[in-house]
Amino acid sequence: MTDSLPIPLSPPLTPAQQTMLINLVRRAAKAEIMPRFRNLTRADADMKSGPHDLVTEADHQSEAMLARGLQRMFPHALIVGEEAVTTKPELRDEVSEAEMAFIIDPVDGTWNFVHGLPLFGVIIAVTRFGRPVLGLLYDPVSDDWIIADEATPAKLVGALGSDRAVAVSQGGELSDLQGYMHYFLMSQPRQDSLGPLLSALGRCIALRCSCHEYRLLAQGAVHFVMSDVLNPWDHAAGVLICQQAGGVARMLDGRDYTTAIPEGVLLCASDEQTWTRLRDHFACLIED
Repeated sequence: MTDSLPIPLSPPLTPAQQTMLINLVRRAAKAEIMPRFRNLTRADADMKSGPHDLVTEADHQSEAMLARGLQRMFPHALIVGEEAVTTKPELRDEVSEAEMAFIIDPVDGTWNFVHGLPLFGVIIAVTRFGRPVLGLLYDPVSDDWIIADEATPAKLVGALGSDRAVAVSQGGELSDLQGYMHYFLMSQPRQDSLGPLLSALGRCIALRCSCHEYRLLAQGAVHFVMSDVLNPWDHAAGVLICQQAGGVARMLDGRDYTTAIPEGVLLCASDEQTWTRLRDHFACLIED
C-alpha cells in the first residue's frame, strides 16, 4: 500500500481576485492616503487609546473606500476594519466565526504618517475561521507590496509588475539576533521582566509600523518580531507572510496563531532554531 499524496491547498482568492484586491488598495492609497501625507498637522489627528495611538481622516476615508470595494467584490465575506472595531468592538470576535473575513488596517503606522515619516502601510488579511490564509503588506510611498497566501510563497511585487520571491534570514546566535519588539506597549510588570534580557540580543527596536516590521522580517533583514498586543489587523497578514517566506510564527506558549487568541505573546522568527532560542530566552513571559 502506498501513502496517499497530500491534497494541495487551493488559493483563497483566484489570481484575478488578487489583482482586483491589489488595485483597490492602490486606488485607496492614491485617493485617500498619499494626498494627506505631509499635509496634516498634529492638530489634524485624534487620539484613540492615548497620545501614541492616533487616527486621521486618511485612516477613516481609506478604510471606508476599502470596505466598500471589498464588500462589492466579496458580498458574503465579513469585512472588519481597525477603525470600525473602535466603534463596534464586537466585530473583532466575529472574525473567528466567519468562513471568510477581510481584516483591514487602512494606515498602519499612523504616528509615523502624522509626523511626516515615510514608514507606514496598508495591511489586508484574509482569514478562514480566524486562521490567516492570505496576507498583503502594501507600501503606499514606494507603491510596492509583499503578498502571500497559504498555497504560494511570499513575493515582493513592484508597481510596474516585477516580482521576486522573498525569504527570511538564516537566524543566528542570540547575541547576533536583531528584531522588533513592542516593548513600550507591554504592561509594566512585563517590561520589568524583559528589560534585563534585552542586552543579550544584537538589537531590538520598534518601527511603530507592523507592516514594515513584517516586510523586513520576510526579506531577511531582521530575525524576529514579537508582540503581546494581538490586534488582528496588525498581525494576521504578517504571520502568514512570515510562514510563506520560510519563517516560524506561533504564540510563545506553542499555540498556532489565530485571531481568536486575545492575550499572550506572539513570536515570529526566521527559523525553528531561532524561534526556540528566543522562546527559551523569554520563557518568563509564558507564565506571567
